[in-house]
Amino acid sequence: MAFRWTGGAVARHGRRMVAVLALMLGWLSGVPALAATVQSVAIGSARIVIRFDAPVDRAASEILTGRQQIAVDIAGVTPGAQARAGGVVTRVTQRRHGAEGLRMLFDLSEPVIVADGGFDSDGRELTLALRRVDASGFAQAGVAGPITFFPLSFVGRPAPRYKVSIPVPARARGVALPRVEGDDLRPLVVIDAGHGGVDPGAIGPDGLREKDVTLKVAKTIRDALLASGRVRVALTRSDDRFLILRERYGVARRLKGDLFISIHCDSTGSEGATGATAYTLSEVASDKEAARLAARENKADVISGVNLGEAPADVSSILIDLTQRETMNASATFARLLGREAKPLMPLKANFHRMASLMVLKAPDMPSILFETGYISNPQDAAFLDSAEGRERIAQSVTRAVEVHFARRMANR
Repeated sequence: MAFRWTGGAVARHGRRMVAVLALMLGWLSGVPALAATVQSVAIGSARIVIRFDAPVDRAASEILTGRQQIAVDIAGVTPGAQARAGGVVTRVTQRRHGAEGLRMLFDLSEPVIVADGGFDSDGRELTLALRRVDASGFAQAGVAGPITFFPLSFVGRPAPRYKVSIPVPARARGVALPRVEGDDLRPLVVIDAGHGGVDPGAIGPDGLREKDVTLKVAKTIRDALLASGRVRVALTRSDDRFLILRERYGVARRLKGDLFISIHCDSTGSEGATGATAYTLSEVASDKEAARLAARENKADVISGVNLGEAPADVSSILIDLTQRETMNASATFARLLGREAKPLMPLKANFHRMASLMVLKAPDMPSILFETGYISNPQDAAFLDSAEGRERIAQSVTRAVEVHFARRMANR
């Protein structure tokens, strides 16, 4: 009897230890120990935003061609708030899927696919960007299979089971230098319109594409700078073409530019984020948002799994030395100056100047900034960026800062 009692205690103790170990493993792996619940579902004309009351581990979207639906499978989530139909979605259904998961079915009134998506930084919000396609495109998306999304903080990601590929033209042996406009005796400002070609950048709620906005803003800045008569100007791209990141600042270096400004639009899963930001180079990002931006923008060199970022020998061999440090200081000074001049003219974030390890800023001998002109995911910011008045205000801010920057430089010679 004593033996049976002792054995039972050990068994019960063992079961308790297994339970504790399982809970600890859940914590260590970053997987939420408790199931999350759907808190809200917002459906717009160009995106779906699903919010949860706790962090979520992962999700996957899939096109169901037979029933013209988008299926979204979410791990560790239970059904919650019901969603109202809207846009191209005629009905939303939630049901349990697998042992611990939820499947959300979005019935569609016309062929639509998930063009992009992702979680916010804490894994509580999933945004899916929608794009209208024809019947053939819808069928191809169905054949491609599911797209899996992970929170940025999730570290145990498995390798993807499939790749979505698009044709990418062979890399040119060299990028032709753009036209430089203005008086030959003036300093040269190189304006870089972010993204382009096969890389659309961020996509706003109403389908506004970052690559289109940045090109319009870059051209408006060019016109304002030329009108001032104080600088020469060149654009890294003046049309809808794709340039790898090293080509962008490489063009500026080959032109012997005196200042490099890369124009972008920010994006996040929440429509509440607003305001412009300027980034300068740092090997250590100044905050989590800067690190997120660096991860997103530096991936522009890799399209559909094809690495287009093989640097020429003269660029790849450059070391960040004392010249680079001096350049980083000059870049930071210009970013602060831009914030001062832009403050009365356009919405800015409170911490306007940030630092991030961005590839496009790594020219070692030329002050460089990345100017996030606003959030394309915010309806008010997007309207500002897509308006002639908004672009003129941005251009006026940059022009004022450029004039002061070069006036100070001449005074210090």
